[in-house]
Amino acid sequence: MRPTQSDPGEGAASTAWELLLPAASAPARTRGRSLQAALREAVRSGRLAPGTRLPSSRDLAADLGVSRGLVTEAYEQLTAEGYLRSGRGAGTWVGAAVRAAQPRAHDLAPRSPGARADFVPGTPDLALFPRAAWAAAQRGVLAELPHQELGYPDPRGLPRLRTALAELLVRRRGVVADPERIVVVSGVAQATTLLGFALHARGVRTVGVEDPGSPQHDALYASAGVTAVPLPLDDEGVALEPLRASGVRAVVTTPAHQFPTGIAYSARRRAELLDWARSVDGIVLEDDYDGDFRYDRAPVGALQGLDPDRVAYTGSVSKSLAPGLRLGWLLVPESWAEEIVERKRTMDLGHPALDQALFARFLERGDYDRQLRRCQRAYRDRRDALVAALDAHFPGSEVSGIAAGLHVIATLPQRYGPEERFLARVAGAGVAVRPLSAYAHTRTEPEGAKEIRLVLGYAHVPPARIAEGVRLMAEAATG
Repeated sequence: MRPTQSDPGEGAASTAWELLLPAASAPARTRGRSLQAALREAVRSGRLAPGTRLPSSRDLAADLGVSRGLVTEAYEQLTAEGYLRSGRGAGTWVGAAVRAAQPRAHDLAPRSPGARADFVPGTPDLALFPRAAWAAAQRGVLAELPHQELGYPDPRGLPRLRTALAELLVRRRGVVADPERIVVVSGVAQATTLLGFALHARGVRTVGVEDPGSPQHDALYASAGVTAVPLPLDDEGVALEPLRASGVRAVVTTPAHQFPTGIAYSARRRAELLDWARSVDGIVLEDDYDGDFRYDRAPVGALQGLDPDRVAYTGSVSKSLAPGLRLGWLLVPESWAEEIVERKRTMDLGHPALDQALFARFLERGDYDRQLRRCQRAYRDRRDALVAALDAHFPGSEVSGIAAGLHVIATLPQRYGPEERFLARVAGAGVAVRPLSAYAHTRTEPEGAKEIRLVLGYAHVPPARIAEGVRLMAEAATG
């Protein structure tokens, strides 16, 4: 078959020469591979378009000042790979199967671009990451880690790390922690997905979630074939009557500091929740969201400590160190351990061994406790700065959820409403905020409600920026 595109003649020869000349200058021992790589990239990037006829091997070799055999070998190799095509007496052409690569990679990380002040909750101050201590731990691990521990790890995690985590969780969170039932995971998101798959395997198709609550639960459980059922809250935690009426046998909770309302489950509600789980042969999935950060007294102990056979407990370093580490833990009831571990094995063959060994050393040397104390001091100061700024610029506002965590709930007087107009004005001023309604699974307020309830994150905002951001928000609201 004759090619449909006419011979470009000297133009194609000149183009090929310009693209391949740097490769022809490579050292003799690598020149052939360099020529093939340069020609391959020229086709892949689209600089040599499909249907372009290439110069003969003799002509191209003469232009580049290399042997004809080098060019012939390059043509043959790329023809075998599908980048080029050739036929007896028809010359060599760029194949039509290749599609030009995308010119660059896109960053899909969640951010608030261009905000003059950012109060979106959920992010710690990444500038507090303990770089020096982390680097020292990394050097120590690389020096001492046995070679065999660089192989595929136990899917539960390195025994050294699980032992250190058990000690930490018993001491700081009051859990019943057996290292054999701890699974090291890539954050709470993976723990949630693992639990979702385990529920599905047991025939459970629905799971109760707090409303308002984390917006991620719906998608994470849906990926495992489990539907999230919204359950309303009252002043003590998940409301019992709707829970009983829902028919679910599993419920997700954040009892130490509920996200986003900021309430801590009462002792009575904790006991009632466990009674419910026993009555339906169910399970409570405890997300210890920012449970380490309590400012008025010692943190409320984990629910799991009351009944480790009915509660699966999960946490991570996302708020204490950095979410980008993708490092967390899941402590499961004994009857769930085998299937969770097997699911973890098939999902990723275990968490990276170097990261685990590094974090184990970080825990053992007391660096993690020092980091928690450092963050707690900084975040308490920022909470106080936010409460003071709201009092100064939004007189009559009410602030709740201030006893713990990394955010507060600010209820503004009706004169700043309605909420939709307030949010539009604040966004126009370059201030990023989230209303409490953004975390509701079901709408509970009528359209056009005048009350404004904001979830204001403060951990990642320095005190001076907090004061400036609240001032900008007030000026936009009243302007």
